[in-house]
Amino acid sequence: MASWWDLRPFFGFQSIRTLFQDLSSRRLGISAVTGAHFSSINFPLIDKKNEEDFRTREVQLGSHTVSSHGCAVARTHKHDWLILLLLVLVVIGLYVIHPFHRFVGKDMMTDLKYPLKSNTVPVWSIPMYAVLLPIVIFLVVYIRRRDVYDLHHAVLGLFFSLLITAVITEAIKNAVGRPRPDFFWRCFPDGKDVYDKLGDVICHGEKDVIKEGYKSFPSGHTSWSFSGLGFLSLYLSGKIKAFDRRGHVAKLCIVFLPLLFASLVGISRVDDYWHHWQDVFAGGLLGLTVTTFCYLQFFPPPYHSEGWGPYAYFRMLEESRGMTQVPNVPNSGQAQLSEVHTDSEERQGCHGCMGLSLSRDHNAILHDVESGRV
Repeated sequence: MASWWDLRPFFGFQSIRTLFQDLSSRRLGISAVTGAHFSSINFPLIDKKNEEDFRTREVQLGSHTVSSHGCAVARTHKHDWLILLLLVLVVIGLYVIHPFHRFVGKDMMTDLKYPLKSNTVPVWSIPMYAVLLPIVIFLVVYIRRRDVYDLHHAVLGLFFSLLITAVITEAIKNAVGRPRPDFFWRCFPDGKDVYDKLGDVICHGEKDVIKEGYKSFPSGHTSWSFSGLGFLSLYLSGKIKAFDRRGHVAKLCIVFLPLLFASLVGISRVDDYWHHWQDVFAGGLLGLTVTTFCYLQFFPPPYHSEGWGPYAYFRMLEESRGMTQVPNVPNSGQAQLSEVHTDSEERQGCHGCMGLSLSRDHNAILHDVESGRV
């Protein structure tokens, strides 16, 4: 039982504490609302459990075509295209210079007397299956999804993969200068071998043929094939969601098909006696490594939940969402804050009036007690 001198109920202390608790709960609600908005904006590439969100993003495709956004996307990556032109000049320069002429003695000719044959896979066919074929598939995907970001970044990544692979391959070829398995017949077309006083060969064949004879390691056909077709394999694995954990083996067959063709190209280089098996192995490893780095520069990993599209598309999507949602968040927060402020003022006014009335009543009671009326 409260004593008569306990004045806290008369001044509304309990009501004021309730008011502060109500204000705190409302502020937490506002922070939760704003936090929910910002959390969906600031974390773009996170794993989503609901696949309907991804379907919604795929539905939004089609509004960014070559005619509407092509020039803007290309202009954004103009420095990348300039670097590609520079890489083309570097490749031409590396192809023109002469490779290192390794010492080749008479006792080494045993493994270099394989017949000189023509190429099963000619050089002119490499751009056909390693460049044009992937680009055709990129265009087919573009016609279906109408996403210029995907088309531009796929083509740019493919060119980077091929040119970087070509630069590394030609640089290593010139630096190593390993003789090809058919080097004897390149150096001595008539079969009459000649050596200097140190035991090194003195070739009397055609200069261009001899020059190619010193460029065995690594295999250019193999590295370029795995670079172009490896990029296509990664691209397809992301588009068909080959690693969606549903166990569709048919998707893996589609992914491995380009790699199988690249492997057959490498085997043909050994069968034609243009390369040793070590050259083919190194070329394949080089092409796969470079194309993986170039693909991941523009696309998420194929096993990622958003591996079906390029980074640029999701970045654009998040920016567009941010432009539409961020201005609404402060407005909604300010509206709720003003509502809370108005409500608090009303409550404070009511409690203040109640406190004054209770205070006046309490003073009247004390006056009556002192005067002896009560």
